[in-house]
Amino acid sequence: MSSNETYNTGFSIKEYLDVKTTYNQLDALVNQPLRSIKRDEMEKYLAAFEKKYATSKPVIEEAKKYIPGGVQHNLAFNYPFPVVFDKAEGAYLYDKDGNQHIDFLQAGGPTVLGSNYPAVKEKVIELIQTCGPSTGLFHEYELKIAEFICKHIPGVDMFRMLGSGTEAVMAAIRVARLATGKKKIIKNGGGYHGWSDQMVYGLRIPGTAGFDAHGIPAGCRKHTQEVFPNSIPSLERKLRFNQLRGGTAAVILEPVGTESGTRPVDFDYNKQVRELCDKYGALLIFDEVVTAFRVGLSGAQGYYNIKPDLTVFGKVVAGGYPAAGGLGGSTDLMEYLAAGLQTGKKRAMVGGTMAANPLSAAAGYYTLVEIEKQKACEKAGAAGDRLTKGLQELIKKYNLPYVAYNQGSICHLETSGTMFLPINMRKPWTIPPVLKEVKVRKHMMEEMGAAYMVEGIVTLAGSRMYTSMADTDEVIDLALERFENVFRKV
Repeated sequence: MSSNETYNTGFSIKEYLDVKTTYNQLDALVNQPLRSIKRDEMEKYLAAFEKKYATSKPVIEEAKKYIPGGVQHNLAFNYPFPVVFDKAEGAYLYDKDGNQHIDFLQAGGPTVLGSNYPAVKEKVIELIQTCGPSTGLFHEYELKIAEFICKHIPGVDMFRMLGSGTEAVMAAIRVARLATGKKKIIKNGGGYHGWSDQMVYGLRIPGTAGFDAHGIPAGCRKHTQEVFPNSIPSLERKLRFNQLRGGTAAVILEPVGTESGTRPVDFDYNKQVRELCDKYGALLIFDEVVTAFRVGLSGAQGYYNIKPDLTVFGKVVAGGYPAAGGLGGSTDLMEYLAAGLQTGKKRAMVGGTMAANPLSAAAGYYTLVEIEKQKACEKAGAAGDRLTKGLQELIKKYNLPYVAYNQGSICHLETSGTMFLPINMRKPWTIPPVLKEVKVRKHMMEEMGAAYMVEGIVTLAGSRMYTSMADTDEVIDLALERFENVFRKV
């Protein structure tokens, strides 16, 4: 893959986190009583929430009549009720009442440049005025974005744009099974790889298997398996077991660790997984929905210097615009997506009317161009480092058991350790009691999120944050002042 030898080496991660120390801190967090906001102070926050977002509440109440739960996207489910936002600009979000918030949700991760970046917006408006958002036919921007991705991502010779990360995972698994003739798919427990029937397995907490697979026949996940994250022995045992029963088609994982690195992995973990996949004849699939073009222009695979067989894309691939998804890989594997009677190869059927529409392809292409031009990954990573260091200092100042850590611009603040409660994967009957405690810890996390919101900080579920190029030192320092307002009430 000579075209990939010149990929960018600028990354958002300047210093790799101490994984062992982080896990020790997280274990300590879940093994002591919850340290939540004082009840009287929390009641003040909830009262302030009602007042601050007075215009949002009736809109959400009306929305509940027509939309399940009142919102169309899971990211918008906030406690005590979702807030209606109608403006996004740079580092900030503005709600219907005109309140300004520091945006650490970043639409779930894609806006590395900051929201509504002018240089991209201008190109999108220009395209809409001439071509329109979609034609159903080929547009040159499909070529432009594919060329850019193939040039910068080490493991990608060819790229197929799709409508979402979920679709891209489905396509990757289909190609892997067709190419290998095997069926088993192994994932890291607790990881999320979209909501297709076969992937709703072992979500959030390792060991839960099909516990959340409501409405999904057991047969759909018959060939899906989970192993404990960051455990090479666990993975090899599963690969060896499968070898005696037809083999493993692929191992799929997020290279930084499950849930955007919420459960981080050792630096050498991906290298060891690559070696095991080669040893047992399985394909390695990197889910880079979050990490591609956020960790760096060459993705997390460039950072770890590991080439997967297939790479799943999402988020940044459309620059924060709709229809963000795609699959990339070596030419021999990607040709399965175009195969047919004329080639003599069986075809892995994928599709999507709105996939690679001109608007999404153009938005993605110009976003990637600007990320490279502005060195956005490095700037976003510096903001993440500053935020994490400041949070760690506040945690120490107030003698709290909370844990703050990051991998560049992907930041985590664990206050309740909801996802770190231990489950014995060999004793599924232990799941229900643990999930009762999860419910209590999740509610505390929701209340922390509500307090952050009142203080003017938008997070993902009160525990995950993405920083962008727009997060200057002044923005981060202001955010830390607001976090301290919450911590001093614990």
